[in-house]
Formats: sequence, structure tokens, C-alpha cells
Amino acid sequence: MNQEWIYSGIRLSLPLIFASMGGLLSERAGVANIALESYLLVGSFTAAATMALSHSLALSFGAAVFACVLVGLLFCFFTLVAKADQIISGMAINLFVMGLIPVVCKTVFGLSGQTPSLSMNERILDPSIFIILALFAVAGISLFFSRTVLGLRVWAAGENPESLRTQGVNVNRTRMKAILLGAAIASLGGIYLSLGAGSGYTRNMSAGRGYIALAALIFGRWKPMWTMAGCLLFGLADALQIIIQTIPMMENGDPLPTQFVQALPYVVTLILLAGFVGKVRAPSAINKA
Repeated sequence: MNQEWIYSGIRLSLPLIFASMGGLLSERAGVANIALESYLLVGSFTAAATMALSHSLALSFGAAVFACVLVGLLFCFFTLVAKADQIISGMAINLFVMGLIPVVCKTVFGLSGQTPSLSMNERILDPSIFIILALFAVAGISLFFSRTVLGLRVWAAGENPESLRTQGVNVNRTRMKAILLGAAIASLGGIYLSLGAGSGYTRNMSAGRGYIALAALIFGRWKPMWTMAGCLLFGLADALQIIIQTIPMMENGDPLPTQFVQALPYVVTLILLAGFVGKVRAPSAINKA
């Protein structure tokens, strides 16, 4: 049971890892990104829709990444060009995407809010591919900040953007690169949801994972390894609630009420945020021009 629980927790943490790594790049650049939920939704829908229409895995991956980058561009416009509040802009994009996808589904497939079910040979049944990609993403972002010029500029954009301006570096351009790269990474979480864990897209299949990824990012103090640890913790809590639903724990031999058990990952999120959010320091320039 322990092995099954841990393996299930790792699989459930994968979309959180990709989304949080995408958010980390954006927030380290000084842009608060609550739009992670939209990346997961757009990535999962585009991958499943493209697979249903083209039956091409490569095209599905490419289309999902491209679609999420477009959402990232929209986020860049509102936050960097229009100078709108970053939190409000991110939430507005989330709501826009949640409303747009069912319309596109109905138009293209005649189904409201979901794509046609994919066959077994159109899915990625081995999660090890995504596990390797997740590890590469975490390691790559760690090296990105410590070993590359762009990574150091992104870090400076979130901590002291004036130092970049005095060197003649365009801060908004640096932030835009971080946001778009983050959107591309987060799209992998959406692809996993619809092509790996699922058999197509279903309405709101991200189920708030973008917000949990943001909580993991705060728990991890905006550091890649600690953020991944937070994602694994949430994934294990999610796997635990699935197992608990099958265990008789009431006096009459029934399991605990499903609604109560399903709240477990979100309760863990609230407890961790209550315990850690007041003790961590966000990037200094976050949500500032």
C-alpha cells in the first residue's frame, strides 16, 4: 500500500510541478502569476483536441505549448503593457479561459465542455516520460538562475529592477521572456492531464491545481527544489484521500463521506499557507511596475 500511495502521489503531483515551475519563472521576474490555472486548462484542452483531430502526438504537444504561450502573451499585454493589476489580470484570464473552452468544444466537436474520448494508442500511458520531464524542468530552472545571463536578469527583475535599468536592460522584455518560458513549461502539466492521466479533456479538469501549484510555490519560498517538494506533498495528500475513500472507517463499515475526504488536499494547502505564508519573503518587486 505504501508503494502504491507514493507512486500515485508522484503521478498526481506532476501537473503541480510543471505549473509551479512556470509560475516560479514569472514570479521571480517580479510578476505575480495567478493565471497558472488557465495554462493547465488551455494545455489540456489543446492537446486533447489536437490529438482527436490529427492523431499526432508531436502536433498535440506543439499545439498545446503554442496555445499556452499565446495565453502568456495575453497576460504580458495586461500586466506589462497595460499595467493592470497582476492578480486581477490573472484571475480575469482564468475566468475567460473557463468560459471560452466550452464554446470552442461545442463549435468543433458538438460537445459542451469536453473532447471526444481518446483511444489507448493516442494516450501516453507511461508516466515516466513526464516524471523525467519534470525532473529536467526543476534541474533546468535551478541551473537557469545560477548559470545563465538571462536567469540572473530574471532574478534581478524580481528583486531590483532599477539595477537592470541602469545597465540598459529592458525590464519588461526580461519579464516577458520569463512569463512566456513559464507558460511553455506549465503547458506540460495540461498535456499530462488530458493525454497521460486522462483520455481527453473534460470540463475544468485542472480542478484548481493551478492555485495549489501557486501555494506550493509560496511554500517552497520561490526555490525550485523546495517548490517541487511542496508539490509532492500535495500530491501525496491527494493520493491519500483516494485511498481513504476505499477504507471502512465508520461504525457501520462505510468509508468516510466522500465530500469530507476529497477536501483533504485543500485542507493541507490551507494549513501550509497559514503556517508558512507569513514567514517567507516574496520577490521584492512582485506586482510592482
